[in-house]
Amino acid sequence: MRAVRTERAPAAVGPYSQAVVAGNFVFVSGQIPLDPRTGKVVEGGVEAQAEQAFRNLAAVLEAAGSSLNRVVKVTLYIKNMSDFSAVNEVYARFFRGEVLPARACVEVSALPKDVLIEVEAIGVVGEA
Repeated sequence: MRAVRTERAPAAVGPYSQAVVAGNFVFVSGQIPLDPRTGKVVEGGVEAQAEQAFRNLAAVLEAAGSSLNRVVKVTLYIKNMSDFSAVNEVYARFFRGEVLPARACVEVSALPKDVLIEVEAIGVVGEA
């Protein structure tokens, strides 16, 4: 196993790794819409926050030797299920291709730093 760390995504806000590579898989911790340069939550509503969370996810995946095209499972946590369609629109810009990841989307009562969305993923690295 190895921990993944990149400055192109926000540092972990607790005692955990941005991601862990184990075998041919990378397990990416929940990414929230923090700007990695400022450490602040991006403004502009759920679309802007989703965009930033997916950019952070992509940066961690790349640091692990993977990519959005190699993600096999995504879990979305959103603060309001009425944002589902807006999040789906942003999601579709990041996840494309013949085989889309398996996915779950869950409404939660609260997220770190009172953000509107958090995304975690499992991807493939190496020759899988």
